[in-house]
Amino acid sequence: MTLVRWDPFRELEDMSERLNRMFTRPALRPSGKETLIVADWIPTVDISETDGEYLIKAELPEVRKEDVKVTVEDGVLTLQGERRQEKEEKGKKYHRVERSYGSFVRSFTLPESIDESGVNAEYKDGVLSLHLPKTEKVKPKAIDVKVA
Repeated sequence: MTLVRWDPFRELEDMSERLNRMFTRPALRPSGKETLIVADWIPTVDISETDGEYLIKAELPEVRKEDVKVTVEDGVLTLQGERRQEKEEKGKKYHRVERSYGSFVRSFTLPESIDESGVNAEYKDGVLSLHLPKTEKVKPKAIDVKVA
């Protein structure tokens, strides 16, 4: 029998990580109702805006392009997919596994100023870039003021 030294701080750290994962899951609002998405992990995103478009960049390391699905429906942009874990090999021991694997879902409510038909996506180096163009009527226009 192997004697294992008890580390109370490690147990507290594990519990803290589990609580953080539970409370950082996003909520979806399809048809106006809020529901909690249960996902195995959640990719992080950056959202930026220019005069012509919104840009969403999602980090998807080790996720194949074929395993990612992007949909736009009724003003909601949804990213979903899966990051697969390596198959365990005989003779290979894992001492620590901290990265999360499995399915993910992220949804964003789009502003009315988005041209849903013009949304496009690029995937490079584990980063998914979604370009969401604004409609023409929303883009700001400069007006020359003439002195009389």
